[in-house]
Amino acid sequence: MKKTRFNSIALIGTSADPPTTGHKALFIALSKLFPKVVTWASNNPWKEHRTSLEQRHELLDILVNAINLPNLELRQGLSNQWTLITLEHAKVFWPDKRLMLIIGSDLVSSIPNWFEAEKVVNRAQIGIVPRQGWPINNSELNVIKKMGGDTIVLPLDIPASASSAIHSSPHLSYIPKAILPILKQKNLYGISQQQ
Repeated sequence: MKKTRFNSIALIGTSADPPTTGHKALFIALSKLFPKVVTWASNNPWKEHRTSLEQRHELLDILVNAINLPNLELRQGLSNQWTLITLEHAKVFWPDKRLMLIIGSDLVSSIPNWFEAEKVVNRAQIGIVPRQGWPINNSELNVIKKMGGDTIVLPLDIPASASSAIHSSPHLSYIPKAILPILKQKNLYGISQQQ
């Protein structure tokens, strides 16, 4: 495993609707850059979710356990639809640690519209993962900087495998093998035992 490059705890909430091979690749890549990577399933106030938060947490838990890395952990207690509340909880767990909130480049433009956005960007550094089709715009980064935030584009190249693509057509290649049995068993996301 490569030596970590950042001395922060990487925090990555996800809708996990469902978790994909992209999530798996991202968790593994982050674990090589950070001493600790913490994830959780969350409700995004701007998304309509296909299954319950409890079901998505179960799927994410299966994936994290299958990845089985010592510095990757699922901590569902951090889940909150408001990022500020999540960061406040994280500070209780790790009062002396630096926090880096990990987001995809598709979310950068929305940050100023988040609940208590200025407090969010001042409580954690923002680590941006480039996503295909979502180029990083310097003017959007400057908006965050003017709010007092500190952003860093992470040196990652994660394969495209959006959960939303699975909603329209079950791309089995996007689904981690660890969660496929439960998707089939419960007929989630249109994936049945016949597939």
